[in-house]
Amino acid sequence: MMLTVVWFKRDLRVFDHLPLAEASQRGAVLPLYIYEPEIVQAPDYAAQHLGFTNECLADLHAALIKRGSALLIEQGEVTNVLQRVLNFYGSFQLVSHQETGNAISYARDLRVALWCRNNQITWTETPANGVVRRLFSRDNWTSIWMQRMREPILEAPQRVASPSKNLASTGLLNAAELGVAGTDKPLRQRGGRRLAAQQIHQFFDVHLPDYRYSMSSPLSAEESCSRLSPYLAYGVLSVREVMHKIWKTRAEINALPEPARPRNTLASLKSFESRLHWHCHFIQKLESEPEIENQNVHHGFDGLREPHFNSDYFERWCHGETGFPLIDACMKMLAQTGWINFRMRALLVSFSSYQLWNHWREPALHLAREFLDYEPGIHYPQVQMQSGVTGINILRIYNPIKQAQDQDPDGKFVKRWLPRLRPVPAEFIFQPWTMPENLQREIGVRIGVTYPKPIVDHLVTARHARDTLWKLRGETTVRKEAQQVLRKHGSRNKAREGQSPRKRKISVSTTQPDVTQLSLNLE
Repeated sequence: MMLTVVWFKRDLRVFDHLPLAEASQRGAVLPLYIYEPEIVQAPDYAAQHLGFTNECLADLHAALIKRGSALLIEQGEVTNVLQRVLNFYGSFQLVSHQETGNAISYARDLRVALWCRNNQITWTETPANGVVRRLFSRDNWTSIWMQRMREPILEAPQRVASPSKNLASTGLLNAAELGVAGTDKPLRQRGGRRLAAQQIHQFFDVHLPDYRYSMSSPLSAEESCSRLSPYLAYGVLSVREVMHKIWKTRAEINALPEPARPRNTLASLKSFESRLHWHCHFIQKLESEPEIENQNVHHGFDGLREPHFNSDYFERWCHGETGFPLIDACMKMLAQTGWINFRMRALLVSFSSYQLWNHWREPALHLAREFLDYEPGIHYPQVQMQSGVTGINILRIYNPIKQAQDQDPDGKFVKRWLPRLRPVPAEFIFQPWTMPENLQREIGVRIGVTYPKPIVDHLVTARHARDTLWKLRGETTVRKEAQQVLRKHGSRNKAREGQSPRKRKISVSTTQPDVTQLSLNLE
């Protein structure tokens, strides 16, 4: 029978992997992963992404070896690698999951499709999650998403037959060998299915009750959040697997007498489920309009910030030297761990966009490199939303001092990541520039010397941003285009079809499969 090449991209697992499952039933399988120079050297890629990927690849290789066929790892432009495979093995079938990646991966897929047509190779792509190719209307998207989530989880193949001969593999390659700039992050999460399994159990068995009420503060979010995002971004876990885990957990809790149910757990499950739904909702935006990686969702905001980009502001924001302790502490944490909770991500983008008045594109690339869980389809729509250029979302202009007071009231988070501010008394920790000179000398913290002065007057710049954007949003042409954006990208709820974007809420069906026998298969 003809060889099937299973091309792994950001789907580094053997469970719930339809292309692999179907290929294993047809005959010999060549599992293939390709280090692509144009992707690993792109401005949104970083050494931590490679380190995490390699850990996932090591786990994937072990799982495939256990089933009979090793993972072939190659380096090069994809069509050149496929040509080498064709020259070595002869004709084959190519299968993979669909990918909603950046513009580079989109252009690469077009080249692969053309190469396959020219070489009479059949390439079959399978949906990887709830994102729909060639979606003409958002009206039925939620029902499609739910239908896909309700499908049974596929077991890993018991056996994956290997080809009769082996093409030499490059093995795992490091940053120097691939020309990836920078260094890995010392405190980032580690990759692989086994660690994903540990994180699943840690979240559902230990931290779930605290999730809903502890996710906003950087003090508690590090422990109470699921921390599953990098495993979902690299496809170590499928979204469907996690949804089934949610449903199974909910069924188990509901089976208990009400007094025995763990506190807050059902509310946290509901909140977590909605975020998995939003995960695919945002990726769908980039799938439907790839240009939003580089262009404003709403073109009425074109030219708003571009002429005013301040490189000094940008560099100080990147390095956590803005003079606003919570902003700087978040950047320092990101530099070490590759993770910060969602509320703080929104704060960072808001501060860059409104208080510093910088265009979102360069900050988005910086954060793409900083976020271990960088997912293009979530990243760019979210950055644009927090920057106020979608035209359909509420303007969220965060006050960096109030957010610090609300989310880190004793300054513990700030002092953890900004050790030079540890001597500062609590009453001055979020506005250290207000300390008297004699106190600064006494504790050895000199504003403007050992810690920077505030980069801007945040109230003045926020007021300017608010007034400018609200005036622009009130223009007739801008309002009309906002309705077009809403029709193309907005969530749908027919009961609220006539409501304004501000009042709309996502509609998530509560219909779910029989979950009494569901389990999460993890190696």
